[in-house]
Amino acid sequence: MNQSRSLYKQPFHPSLEHLLIAAIAIGIMLRLINLGTREFWYDEILSLMLSTGQKLAYQSPEETPVILSKYSSLLKLPAEITIPEALKTLISLLRGLVGGEPHPPLFFLSQHFWLRLVGNSEIAMRSLNALLSIAAIGCTYGLGKTILGHRGGLLLAALLATNPFYLFHSLNVRMYAPLVLWISLSTWALLQRIKIQINQKSQNSGMPATKFPIFFWDILLIASVTAGILTFYLYIYWIITLAIIAIYLDRCRWWQHALNLAAGILLSVPWILWGTRQQLRNADFQRFNAPAGLIARIIQHFQDVAQTLGTHLLLGDWVTSLPPASRVIVGVGVMGVLAGVIVSLWRQARGERGRIPIVQLSLLLSLLPLLLALAVDIVTGKFTVGFGWGRSMIWVLPGCLLLLAVWVEKAASRWRKPAVAVLLLLYLSVSIGDYSLRQRWVFHKIADVIAQQPTTPTLIAMNSQAWGHVMRLAYYISPTMPVNLLAQESNQLPNTLEKVLKSEGSRYSRIVWLESAMPVWSKPATEAERQQVKQVLNSRFQLIQQQSLSGTMDLDEFRLSLYTRSADH
Repeated sequence: MNQSRSLYKQPFHPSLEHLLIAAIAIGIMLRLINLGTREFWYDEILSLMLSTGQKLAYQSPEETPVILSKYSSLLKLPAEITIPEALKTLISLLRGLVGGEPHPPLFFLSQHFWLRLVGNSEIAMRSLNALLSIAAIGCTYGLGKTILGHRGGLLLAALLATNPFYLFHSLNVRMYAPLVLWISLSTWALLQRIKIQINQKSQNSGMPATKFPIFFWDILLIASVTAGILTFYLYIYWIITLAIIAIYLDRCRWWQHALNLAAGILLSVPWILWGTRQQLRNADFQRFNAPAGLIARIIQHFQDVAQTLGTHLLLGDWVTSLPPASRVIVGVGVMGVLAGVIVSLWRQARGERGRIPIVQLSLLLSLLPLLLALAVDIVTGKFTVGFGWGRSMIWVLPGCLLLLAVWVEKAASRWRKPAVAVLLLLYLSVSIGDYSLRQRWVFHKIADVIAQQPTTPTLIAMNSQAWGHVMRLAYYISPTMPVNLLAQESNQLPNTLEKVLKSEGSRYSRIVWLESAMPVWSKPATEAERQQVKQVLNSRFQLIQQQSLSGTMDLDEFRLSLYTRSADH
């Protein structure tokens, strides 16, 4: 009887580890299949132009139309034959950074060399960050395993792989995805180094042993600290956090860890002395200024923290489509959940044993960086914490996810599997919905209108001189089409357009009037200015098509009006 029963296969019950591995695989797959599912947004096209080393060649549109293909050439590497010409491009790239870009050079240098290998398509440009984000997932597994063991490492890696905020930035040609890699790697290396030294005195460290010698982790720590500084200046907050953790966990040998951190900083000194000083002269600190009044500043700080946490831990890029009140409400809800997690873990920490206090370490890694940045904002009267929908604070994300992972492992033992399933399903739903339900093809549609008559001479009249708008037109409209661009501020466009049509209007058979809802460098058009443009166009051309174009943010809101030459002209 027992033998016959054994012939039947036992039903497969996936373990928690199976669930976590599947989530990691899905997170990686989402990165690969979405490399080309959306067009470049405003900041990405600037990253591309900086990476080609041709930012200094950019000239803002003037009162006379310019051939659009002249801008298209700035989005490719310049013609190079010899090594000195390639070095000249590299020097131009660095000079372009210090001339107005507020970020360090490592991201743009890596994209520059990647551009040489794979080209400037959307898939090619995003593939490097996608690969670096996968490396970051691997590092968070190592970090989680160091603190919580194998299952904890898988849990932390799965949370990062499926997190909507990090998924978006893994496919964003900006510096935020590699920054998370350097955050995770430097923290992992420091904790491994501390663990080795603790294990030399006691085998009861509460952490599994490491296979690599201490100098291996020294090299990783120094390299990742240098890379972090040269990727994003606010990484300095994380260096302070690492220093505090080193003192807290290893008071006797804190100076050894301090030397490694100092070595990483010293390796970045050449850029700090040359590039950073020039960037500071060009920096626009006014955008971080605080509102007047103590109560207003307190409310704004609270809203910024709430929005940042809500964006990082739940909303992801959906934040760009939500009104401010909704963002704050979601953020307050996330703060409430985190408060409950912290209280639960704090109770757990009372009975914690071992040389490495896991709960307290997770609280330090999650709360300390955010509190440091908030304290500096309060003292200086700035608002960097909430700037840019929280993306400038992405370096707090690994610590916040670690806090959730430690809570699942330590305080939610009976509900571990349901809690993990709910978290991962929530993250995957938000992430998949972001890339399947939201429209990100605004400039493709503009290019499609132009391509309806690809040989017809066309003038694009746009009420924005912002280079993110100009360069996206140049990227998506084929340079083989006879297209000129007249880009002026809203209050100047009517008169300038009238002068152009009087002097050279016969050159154009079509006019595409693009009205930007957010011209960035100037104010939107008023109704009076809009009517003036209509009068100028109606005097010579006939309106045949109108459509509203919208993406995921105000920068992508346009109204397109297509005019063709009337029979009388």
